[in-house]
Formats: sequence, structure tokens, C-alpha cells
Amino acid sequence: MKYIFCFFLFFGLSACKTQKASNPISHQEILKSKKSDFTIAFGSGNNQRKKNPFWNDILALKPDIWIWGGDNIYCDTEDMDTLAKCYTKQEKKTDYKNFIDKVKIIGVWDDHDYGVNDGGAEYPKKETSQKLYLDFLGVSKSDARRKQKGTYHVVNYKISGKNIKIILLDTRYFRTALSLDKHTNKRYKPNKYGVGTILGEKQWVWIENELKNSNADYNIIISSIQFLSNQHGFEAWGTMPHEVDRMEATIIKSKAKGVIILSGDRHISEISLKEIGSKKYKLLDFTSSGLTHSYTSFTGEPNPFRISDVIYQKSYGIVKFNLKNKKVSFEMWGEKKTLLYSYVMQF
Repeated sequence: MKYIFCFFLFFGLSACKTQKASNPISHQEILKSKKSDFTIAFGSGNNQRKKNPFWNDILALKPDIWIWGGDNIYCDTEDMDTLAKCYTKQEKKTDYKNFIDKVKIIGVWDDHDYGVNDGGAEYPKKETSQKLYLDFLGVSKSDARRKQKGTYHVVNYKISGKNIKIILLDTRYFRTALSLDKHTNKRYKPNKYGVGTILGEKQWVWIENELKNSNADYNIIISSIQFLSNQHGFEAWGTMPHEVDRMEATIIKSKAKGVIILSGDRHISEISLKEIGSKKYKLLDFTSSGLTHSYTSFTGEPNPFRISDVIYQKSYGIVKFNLKNKKVSFEMWGEKKTLLYSYVMQF
């Protein structure tokens, strides 16, 4: 395997160089050469029954925050005692306990911690499941999410006079039915245009207001499912094309700065980039998954917006902000403290 470093500039030039894996880059070298003002670590696809290989490695990179990207445990069930025990099993892992004592934890859920594979609004235990999920994140009993329907939330950070807003979406609680694809080997096909919702109207109004009224220098949207990659036939925003169009229109109309999407679900890691709107706003979707198991049999799939390698081994994502130079680096890290891919974007 090779390490690949790609640097992208808004005027369209890119340059890449490779380094052989026989000469790995150490955490210490990365920390010395790539100092950041703010560092996000994130990932998804974490089975509490499997070995968690990364918590000490992530801690060594000194993130300011860890963001769960969904499937934070695997516990498809309608038995809430069973779901509680699944969360407890994860919480008792020694390395994870040490990690959450030192790093701020936020996140979103996906289907397997929600309680049902590919589940949505129809799941009968979603209210109790939400309570257990918030308990897992250590959310205060007085937090607004304890009373609202759905787990959507926003967190703001101010660093060196700059603002970073993290918008955490709930793609489960309100999501209506998907359309099975009965004519190909894909699982789902896009719904008829205009049919169905991913976020639900109340959450839509909320995110529209959050982006329209944002004075942040960077607006980070956390979606448990991929936003840009839309042809693989699994769950993605692309199963409801009208919802994709609405989000893109919302971003453009809001004039929010530095919108970046972080996503999970797929058991692969990749970076997608799409120019949206007449002014060619560059929207990036960084997918990082999975933490304990991955799509090792991956042989390829279409993604018209992919700009990176596809990493189909266990990995986690690191996002570093250089606020003075307006650069953000997106890194994929694997086992044995191996940097698998790095991409730098100029804002």
C-alpha cells in the first residue's frame, strides 16, 4: 500500500506524491509537521463485540473532539434492555473509557445503534432508543434533546477568533420509506422525485435556519449516510434526489462559509467533491468507516464525485484546521498508526 498526499486548490490544480509503506510516517512526525488550530477525529462502524483497535492511536493525535458518525454500536433489537446492555459493553472497554475521559465526545446515530438495519420513522422503539443513545453520549438531563423528537443538535467552537459550527443531523428518526430495487442487484433505487423525507420538515427548518444565520468560518455537517456518493445502491441521500437538491439549495442560499460534510455507514473511507450552484461552490463529503470491521471484499463501485482512493480496511478520519492559512486537511488513518491517505483543501 502507498500513502497518497493530494493537495487541491480552488482554481483546479492538484498535485500528488506517493510514499511507500515500507517507510511509514509516525504520529510524532505528523504532529511536528502538521500543526493544527483545531482537530476533529471521527469514525463509524464500531461493533462493541469486536476488538476496538484505535482509541489509543487516536488519542496520540491529540484531537480536540471525537465525533461518532453512526453505527456506534451494533444492536438491532426492539428489546431496550438488550440495547442498554450493548451500550454498556462498549462503555466498559478499557481503552474507550480512558479515551472519553480525555476527549470531548459528540455524535450522530445510524441504523444499527438506532435499533434496526436500514430503519427509519417506522421503528417503534425510537423514543426509548433516543434516550439510551443520549445516555451513551453523556448528554445532560437538561439538554433540549431530552425533550425533542430526534437527536439533531449543533455545537459551536471559537478558536483564535474563528468560529467552527458542527451541525449533527438525525437521518433516522424521521426518514420515510426507501424504494427497493427489484430489477438489479442493487438494494435500493431512488424514490420518485418528491416522495419521502430524510430529515423531516421540522429538522429541515432547523438546519435551514442554522446555516442561514451562521457566522461561522466553517460549517461542518455530520450525516450518518453518504451525501454525494449516490450510485452504489445502498442507503445514501441519493435515494431521495429531491432531498439532495434541497440541501444543496439550502447551502447555496444560506451563503454559509466552509461547508464540509462528514459521513459514515459504508465500511469504506473515501472523499467526494461536487461543484454546486452557478458559482461552483465546492462541497466536500469525507466518509470514514469502519472502526472495527470493513468492506474487505470491495472490488469497486461507481461514484462520479470521488477524488480519493477508496480505503477498504479498518480506519478513522482526522480533520485538521489551519485557520490562519484557511487550509483544512482530511486524513485517513489505519492500523499500526498508518496514514493511508491525506488531502488538503484551500478555502
